[in-house]
Amino acid sequence: MAEDIYTVAILVLLPVTAGMLVSQVDPYHALIIRGILGAVAALVYALFGAADVALTEALVGTMLSITLYAVAVRSSMSMRLGVVETASSEFPAYESFLASLRNHLKEKHLRLEVVPFSQVSSLQTALSNKEIHAAFMGPDSQFSDDQTVSPCCLQIRVRRLYEILQTQLSHEQVSLRFTDIEEINNVPIRK
Repeated sequence: MAEDIYTVAILVLLPVTAGMLVSQVDPYHALIIRGILGAVAALVYALFGAADVALTEALVGTMLSITLYAVAVRSSMSMRLGVVETASSEFPAYESFLASLRNHLKEKHLRLEVVPFSQVSSLQTALSNKEIHAAFMGPDSQFSDDQTVSPCCLQIRVRRLYEILQTQLSHEQVSLRFTDIEEINNVPIRK
């Protein structure tokens, strides 16, 4: 009788852990719960006498998938911001802007990776080639509008990042612009 209670308790852990995994917002916590889910699944397999399947689940299913997920999460949960190397001298509030941007991205579990460029043209090329997610430019660059009141422009090519930052960032610091790179790259050149 007591053996049945333990079996049912272990079996109930599987859907409970799966539900926790699906509802998790933080990707790093989801990795931990995925490991727990794999351990519970291996325990259930062993409980039903499938030791070979349990070992395969533990080694391949859990260990390998968590390693691959960790690499994927680490590389995909970052925003690459392209800046001209002289941006800190041209824009006095550059460091406070970066600190503010990091804080807002941290709320969404994103890292900020600053990628320096020597010229505005190389920054523009990197943005159109999708090497960076956003470009930070001064008022004299060819990206910024004459109508903008803000001293600098943050041009973003990823719509979701634009939506997140539009509600978060102070518009006194920088003006935000969304640019659809696909439309720009697909425009036919007239001769």
